[in-house]
Amino acid sequence: MPFTPSRWTVIKGDWTQAIYVLLKSLLPFQKLTTWTTAMLIAEWRKSPNMVGYTAHSIKRGAVTHLFRKADEGEQFSVVLISRLAKHKAPEQIADTTLRYGGDPVAMARLLATATVTSLL
Repeated sequence: MPFTPSRWTVIKGDWTQAIYVLLKSLLPFQKLTTWTTAMLIAEWRKSPNMVGYTAHSIKRGAVTHLFRKADEGEQFSVVLISRLAKHKAPEQIADTTLRYGGDPVAMARLLATATVTSLL
């Protein structure tokens, strides 16, 4: 079900207006880009600054950043991290999202795993 509300993304911040104008300029059924993932990766490989990046690097970084923000005290439902990453988990953090998170300490503090570990 690709058009369920849990898979929509709301964009806020400095680039919001520019993204809005771009999206509104598209004709119905016009694609934002004609590039495939393979084309993007081929371009990345031409740049020495992009060595080691993959198509998932951006998503992994976004998920890690959000786990850190939540750990720092930003107030939002952590379930939204899974939704942003397009991982199906309407009421909880998806295990896929946990695998994407690059900061295990921030994730452990956020999930309070130390609380139950201390009971063992």
